[in-house]
Amino acid sequence: QVQLVESGGGLVQAGGSLRLSCAASGGTFSRNAMGWFRQAPGKEREFVAAVSWSGGIVNYADSVKGRFAISRDNGKNTGYLQMNSLKPEDTAVYYCAADRRGVADKYTKFDYWGQGTQVTVSS
Repeated sequence: QVQLVESGGGLVQAGGSLRLSCAASGGTFSRNAMGWFRQAPGKEREFVAAVSWSGGIVNYADSVKGRFAISRDNGKNTGYLQMNSLKPEDTAVYYCAADRRGVADKYTKFDYWGQGTQVTVSS
């Protein structure tokens, strides 16, 4: 069983940057694919990005390509989401997730989920 805890959310002005972290404990995070999702008020949760166990395969939602970067440090059992050029429409609760399969994309049904961290982008 993998436990995930997100951090790094907050309030930022449009055009600014934030880096989210996802600390994992238990299980074998280094073998798991990892993903980031977000849910805005009144909307369904949506896929943001995913990275394979090795970090070698990444996938992004079209809405964040070129602005967000997903990465991981297996030695620290931590994943990251670097968010640049933030827009008000990026405002949401961001969740990290892990999957026992080593590779994941937007269609993957992730096994483990964190509690989320709020990101608010002001215009």
